[in-house]
Order: sequence, then structure tokens, then C-alpha cells
Amino acid sequence: MRRKITDDLISWKNKKNRKPLILNGARQVGKTWILKEFGRNHFKKIAYINFESNALLKDLFILDFDIKRIITVLEIQIGTKINAGDTLIIFDEIQEAESGLTSLKYFYENAPQYFIIAAGSLLGLSIQKSNSYPIGKVDFMKLYPMSFTEFIDNCGEEILLEQLQNFNWPVIETYHEKLIDYLRTYYFVGGMPEVVASYLQEKDMSLVRNIQKGIINGYENDFAKYATIDIVPRIKMVWQSIISQLSKENRKFTYSLVQKGARAKDFELAIQWLQDAGLILKINRVTKPSIPLNAYTDFDAFKIFLLDIGLINAMANVDVKILLEKNTILSEFKGALTEQYVCQQLFSKTDIFYWTAANATAELDFLIQVGQDIFPIEVKAEENLKSKSLRVFIEKHENLRGIRLSMSKFRNQEWMVNYPLYACDALFEIK
Repeated sequence: MRRKITDDLISWKNKKNRKPLILNGARQVGKTWILKEFGRNHFKKIAYINFESNALLKDLFILDFDIKRIITVLEIQIGTKINAGDTLIIFDEIQEAESGLTSLKYFYENAPQYFIIAAGSLLGLSIQKSNSYPIGKVDFMKLYPMSFTEFIDNCGEEILLEQLQNFNWPVIETYHEKLIDYLRTYYFVGGMPEVVASYLQEKDMSLVRNIQKGIINGYENDFAKYATIDIVPRIKMVWQSIISQLSKENRKFTYSLVQKGARAKDFELAIQWLQDAGLILKINRVTKPSIPLNAYTDFDAFKIFLLDIGLINAMANVDVKILLEKNTILSEFKGALTEQYVCQQLFSKTDIFYWTAANATAELDFLIQVGQDIFPIEVKAEENLKSKSLRVFIEKHENLRGIRLSMSKFRNQEWMVNYPLYACDALFEIK
């Protein structure tokens, strides 16, 4: 399957001052696959080591950080010579090797000629706990579930995707309903690579749902395996509350939905664990739409979404027919799914926030900053084009122009632009 991050990996390979690369991301987002594919296509050889499954090498870095010794051990393990100029060294699940992250510093300082990528499903947790993280000695990338444009690209729609990325609206409007159908399918399938691969091969939505359930069960098993025992129950409680948090009209995270009478201090570590593991997307409120947006963050008010829209539908047991048809059964939850979709497309590209008026009479779904520009974004689940909150926001901040994302076709108005939801990922493909 084709992934956008391949272009970034090629750029990393060609950098003059290249550093060892850390590829972070939640379990099951495709890190191992993309690295092996990158190695096969752009190097003569791959030296792949998984420290989770290889008990013999977990202590590789304890003795010392002598690069010659380390390379020799790796060569014996894989049974072939490692040439600095044509071999990609992959350290998978590097957090399982003691001092594995620290070793990257010595590769950078003493042997920068080697191509090294370290990956790990729970690296976010390891980095937070590590006292020896090689700050300034590594490059860093993060892999997320497949975006909508990656999805339709892998569905064989390269020509249609090209028109979408070029915003050729006259052509796009001809295929508006086709793109809407793809979007509804993506809402159910989501972007987890194993799930997408199964859908493309089998077109069996029952199998899609079974795989999604398996991924969710795997995440839940990780709570007990990797979190400290004192916060595991609280992690589970936050995790299980996500559906109810999104089902209400005001999707601000409410602690009382996790546990009656709960306060922030009771669950902030659990939320941080889920965030570091890459399983949730946390969006803070801003008090003022001024540059830089993060200077006006209200850390006490936030929304939480899941890492993938397909998984959240699986957690909620949403039937495929409800998503593939124009159906009003979901009511508020359909709006939440649409926000989840938009959040997921934007999260890997830039910092995202939301805004509410001081008296809570108006709310803007998302607010992002691109360079010196701020974009207020309103999200509509269907073709309802009333935009009261967005209009209120623009009237208060006349120097800004609104963006509305909906199931309706492209429409350019004086105070805002309506883009179809399927254009969201292409629209904010920020370089």
C-alpha cells in the first residue's frame, strides 16, 4: 500500500546532516511494514532487529556503546555484512532494549554514516520516562492511521485524487457522489492499515469489523501490560467513556462522565498515558484567535477523540448500513464522527484547537494556525449549511475568513468558503 510518509523517509535518507531517525506511532498503524518496504525499495539490504521478540539482543547496549562491537553483533545475528552506505538498520520496538534510545546518540556522534531508524509502538511512553533521551541527536517522525486521500489512492483512484489535490472543482463536482460514497466507506473502515488491506482484498465489512475489534482488544490488553498498576483502572475508565463523551452535543471532556464526582487530578495521568501511547487525540480550547494560538491555550478545557474513525465506530458498534446510507438515527453521534474525521485528517499536519465564547453561546469546532494565518473551521455532518457559530465568530474577528466542511459541494462566499468534507485532507496538506 502507498503511504505519504514514504516521501518524508526518502528526504531523510538524502539529508546531508542526517541523524538516526525515530519513527513513533501507536500499535497497528503500520510502522514495521512501511520501514521494511522503504528498505526494500531504497536500499540494497535491510538489517532488521525486533527487540521485543529477540531476547538475546535486549542487553545489546548495556556493556558499552562501542559501535564496532554493536555492528558486529548485529551482523552475526542477521547473518550478513552491514555496509554503511547501502544497508538500512531498523531497530524495532527499541523501547524494549535497555539504553536502546541512548545508543542513537553514539551512532550520531561516532558513526553518522550508518542509516538507522528506530521504531516502537509505545515510544511515546518510553520517551516521557527516559532520562537519557538523545535530544538534538535524532530526527523524529510520527506515523498515523491512513488519511482519506491515502485511502482513495489505495482504492485505485489516482486520477480522481490528482484532481482533488489540484482543487479542480468542475471535474470534482461530476464525481461528487462517488467521493461521498468513498467518504462514508472510510468512516466505517477507517485508516488502520490491516483493516484497509482487508477491505481492499475482500470487501467484507464483517471481516473489517472483526479486525477492528481485535485491534481494540490489543490496545486494552496493553493497559495492564505497560501501564503502572495504580493507573490501569483509571485508564480503562477514561477509555470506556470516550463514546459517551462524544455522544453529547457539547463534546468538551467531562470528568463526571468518567466517574461521578471525579476531578481533573483523578484522571489526568490516565489521559496522559493514552495520549503518549498515541491512542487518543486531545484538542484544547483557545481563549483568543491570535498568533500564536498555543499562547492562548486553556488547558482545563479539551476534547478527546480516538486515533481512528473506524475504531470508534467499532467501539460504538455502529452498523455499516447506518454509515453508508443517509441516516438520521445517529443524531448527535454523527456530528461527533464527522468531527473525529476532520480532527484525524488535521492532527498529523498542524496543532489543532477549538473555541467557545465566554458565555458558551457559540462554539467553533476547530481553529488552526498555518504560518501567519488562522483558519476558523466549522464541521457539518450532512448538507445543513446553517453556520450560526461560524458567522458569530467571523463577525467578532473580521480579519479572518471562515471555512465550513460539509457534505455539500464547493461554494465560495464573501465571509467563508464551503469545502466538501472529502477535500479536508487535501485542503490542509501543509508542507
